[in-house]
Amino acid sequence: MFTALKKGRVAAATIGAASLIALAGCTNEDPTGSAHDSSAAASGDTVVVGSFAFPESQILGEIYAQALTDAGLDVETKFNIGPRQQTIPALQDGSINLIPEYNGNLLAYYDTEYEERTTEEVDGALVDAVAADSLQVLDSAEAEDKDAYVVTQETADENDLTSIGDLANIVPFTLGANPQFVELGYGVPGLKDTYGVGTEEGDVTFLPIEDFGGPDTVAALVDGTVQVADIYTTSPAISSENLVVLEDPENLISAQNIIPLLSDDIYSDELAEALNAISAELTTDDLIALRDRVEGDEKATAAQAATDWLTEKGLIG
Repeated sequence: MFTALKKGRVAAATIGAASLIALAGCTNEDPTGSAHDSSAAASGDTVVVGSFAFPESQILGEIYAQALTDAGLDVETKFNIGPRQQTIPALQDGSINLIPEYNGNLLAYYDTEYEERTTEEVDGALVDAVAADSLQVLDSAEAEDKDAYVVTQETADENDLTSIGDLANIVPFTLGANPQFVELGYGVPGLKDTYGVGTEEGDVTFLPIEDFGGPDTVAALVDGTVQVADIYTTSPAISSENLVVLEDPENLISAQNIIPLLSDDIYSDELAEALNAISAELTTDDLIALRDRVEGDEKATAAQAATDWLTEKGLIG
């Protein structure tokens, strides 16, 4: 197993993902303020919650924002920002000071050759990694949204595909994923180095699709434009389109738990208590259900889905 090349997903790693629908709760102005002291949140300064440019992140941002508002903190939102190349600097300069993150992806941003695989290992490594930027993480949730190599049920049945290594059965094939997938350690390089798939030129043709496992990626897989796609494990399309997530016995893709990332200067006990309570309740099944409400036929707003979930869990009153 070639762990040196393993990286977590870089969620929303291009600005192109911003073309996704911007859900309710967004603000366009830059609410940058001056540097806060260590009791900023407790003293009434505004907590600015950000999100990446895809629906799940915006739903999580709404959950954070509404819970903190209910806890008595002054909260603004700045959603649909873009990749970590934008969100990390925004955290550093105060444009935002809190964002829902993915622990494996975040660690990959700081250490592209990280070898931690489990939630506990990744969370432990993150503490020191983000501290260098005057940031901190709180408790991670059980909820996990991971990249996955996905095929249609028909392709799986016809070619006896159950795990990623079985993709050797269908070379040559076309793989559809976000543009960075061609170079990420868990992407095309990892497919070759960890599973021995794509060792010959022409075995794997890469088709960049900039919606990060969204409708365009799903459509390309279902209509046969690609035979394999990178689709996240909380995608409602896995069930609705009868898709197959290939097993990853070599742990090519690390833990990807939801975790709050915040700037040191906005920390307060009240903020930590509210966010840790969310992490204690949030499961992967919850993420799937939340995404289905917002992205499925109901077309609920991120704000409404967040309110309903928080109320159901007794986290707001």
